[in-house]
Amino acid sequence: MKTKTIKRTERGWAGHFCCAHRCWFRRNTLIEYNNIAIVISTVGAMEKLNNKNGFDTIGYERYYETMAFHTDKSDMRYKDINVQKEVHFESNCALNEIGLDDKANEMHECVVAEITKKMQIGYKF
Repeated sequence: MKTKTIKRTERGWAGHFCCAHRCWFRRNTLIEYNNIAIVISTVGAMEKLNNKNGFDTIGYERYYETMAFHTDKSDMRYKDINVQKEVHFESNCALNEIGLDDKANEMHECVVAEITKKMQIGYKF
C-alpha cells in the first residue's frame, strides 16, 4: 500500500491578519494531506501608522503571531484560509519582543511540524 506524503507549499503572502500589509515579517505555509489542507501563517514587526518610527503590537503584548486555519474549500486556486475554521495547536504562537525574525521563523516551523505530525497520525482537526 502506497503511503500518501505531505505536500508543503511556501507562499509569498500573509495568510491572516487584517493589517498584514504593514508587517515586515510574513510567512504562509500550506500543508496538504489526505484531503485536509491547512494554512500556517505568521506575521510580525508591524510598522506604526502615519510614518511614525517604530513598531506596533499585534494584539495584546505581542509583536509576532502564528495562527493556523483550514483552507476555504471554495477557493480552488489559492487555497486561502477560512477564517471561521481556526486550527488550534500546542506550540508557541506569540513573541513579545521586536526584532526576533529568526525566532518567528522557528516558531512558524514548530507549528508546521506539529500540524504535519498530527496529520500523519490521523488527528481530526
